[in-house]
Amino acid sequence: MIKLKIKSGDIVRVIAGDHKGAEGKVLRVYKDKNKAIVEGVNMVSKHTKPSAKSPQGGIVKKEASIQISNISLIDPKTKETTRVGIRVEGDKKVRFSKKSNQVL
Repeated sequence: MIKLKIKSGDIVRVIAGDHKGAEGKVLRVYKDKNKAIVEGVNMVSKHTKPSAKSPQGGIVKKEASIQISNISLIDPKTKETTRVGIRVEGDKKVRFSKKSNQVL
């Protein structure tokens, strides 16, 4: 299994696919599937039956997962997409932006 360089809570931009250019916060990462759920991106309509939780039922809009290779991290300093590197500082592993060399 490869090491993913995107974590939940990161601000990312979609770089490929139908939602190219859209930005949002990563809500969840699925390591085994190589996918992530990004806030406000790849919205799908889910039909729900009436239940105790939602007695009305109906159509609910929610985010679907998107391939990790189609999203890129946004550098907080330059506000541009950047690749992520990993280096050891002291005794800790840290992620850093390849564009600004800033620790993320």
